[in-house]
Amino acid sequence: MAEKKFTEQQQQPFETQDAFEERVIEIARVAKVVKGGRRFQFRVTVVVGDKKGTVGMGVGKANAVPDAMRKASERARKDLREVSLFGTTIPHEVLGKVAGAKVFLKPASAGTGVIAAGGVRAVLEVAGVRDILTKSMGSANVLNVVMATFGALDGLRSPAVEAARRGKRAEELTPFWERRKQHA
Repeated sequence: MAEKKFTEQQQQPFETQDAFEERVIEIARVAKVVKGGRRFQFRVTVVVGDKKGTVGMGVGKANAVPDAMRKASERARKDLREVSLFGTTIPHEVLGKVAGAKVFLKPASAGTGVIAAGGVRAVLEVAGVRDILTKSMGSANVLNVVMATFGALDGLRSPAVEAARRGKRAEELTPFWERRKQHA
């Protein structure tokens, strides 16, 4: 019998090493009611990010949790988007709304930390935000709160882009603690 020799890559073709950090936000058991009773599946919500302003979310559903996690991870990597950051925080306040969930994001000075909970914290940490204040209002549905956070992050513009749109200098649109440093 000939013995096959496998290289590291051949043994695990599905394990791709990249710079993205992956966080599982929610694992939910969902049911579909059919004639014979209920059919159960697992729905997994995952966010991935490189901690440098790139973040994505994916939802996977399968009969077993590991399969659902794999699907969610693959979908999250296909859904990557750039987030406009200003140092360790965001450039301005923004509100994201999805269904009944609202998420308010407010920039914070260095050293504040991520003042957020649950899905909002996971999204912001993998995006690379280290100083921010947040408030989640309305619905507490985890999936809608995470999607509202993504909506808010999509609404961010860099100070340079917004200044050009308004016809102002970029320094005028930076957070107040940065303007204070410039005048001192």
